Amino acid sequence: MSSFSENKWSHISVLSANIIYGINYAIAKGMMPEFFHPRAIIFIRALGAFLLFLLYHTLFVKEKMQRKDVGLFFLCAFFGIAVNQIMFFEGLNLTTSINSAIIMTINPVLVLLFSALILKENITWLKMTGIFIAATGAVVLIGQKGEISFSSETFTGNILIFINAASFALYLVLVKPLMLKYHPVTVMKWVFLLGFFIVFPFTFGSFIETNFSIIPFHIWMSLLYVVVMATFFGYLLYNLALIKLSPSATSSYIYLQPVFAGIVSFYMLKEIPGYVDFIAVALIFFGVYFVNRASQRSN
Repeated sequence: MSSFSENKWSHISVLSANIIYGINYAIAKGMMPEFFHPRAIIFIRALGAFLLFLLYHTLFVKEKMQRKDVGLFFLCAFFGIAVNQIMFFEGLNLTTSINSAIIMTINPVLVLLFSALILKENITWLKMTGIFIAATGAVVLIGQKGEISFSSETFTGNILIFINAASFALYLVLVKPLMLKYHPVTVMKWVFLLGFFIVFPFTFGSFIETNFSIIPFHIWMSLLYVVVMATFFGYLLYNLALIKLSPSATSSYIYLQPVFAGIVSFYMLKEIPGYVDFIAVALIFFGVYFVNRASQRSN
């Protein structure tokens, strides 16, 4: 049996998570800032996801956290929830969505570096080649959607998005040992509980200032998708994949998000892809394949 067959559910999990995130770009776009302040969204995401994980954990898991792991859980919450979410929304407010998408392509590179430093994962030429090919395809695909501008006006926002990418990369590496020790829902329950307490002072004010009376039904449905699909299932599926896959293999799937976002744009906005788009998509799939092939050889 091949390594892919043995780990197929892990690949399906992380692929599903990135499909959810790719769709999320289009759905979440209409929510801010007219109906929700970005920090109000962070508050709702953290609280909503925690309550969902708490409910599932209480009904089906009932596993306790060991006191010696509190520090690692806190670090995962700090980098994976607090810094990740706040830097993303604040950065997106100060730069363009195109810039943000381009900068996020650095995430798998950072994951590979953190994995080498913390988990002693091997950095191979095949992994680096795969990441480079996939990143090239992602940059080309994203660049087709608008003008890329790294000017002084977007400098602060670009830095914040880079911190966002780095924090999520570090989270994927830090959470790996916890996923090998605990049930995924146990990990997520504590990570989101601690994350909620960290973001609370920065987000509660925006939450209580939200005028919920003017929010139409379709925005409520968008919020439901963001909390249930993009947060609860998104994080859960990523962490399920980490049980069997390396952080670098898992993070390489992020390059597929522009592909799924493009499919949604084609369906919703009737944007017709050109031959450059198809070449870019092919590069992404080849790159992701090479990274996973290299990870299988390392294992």
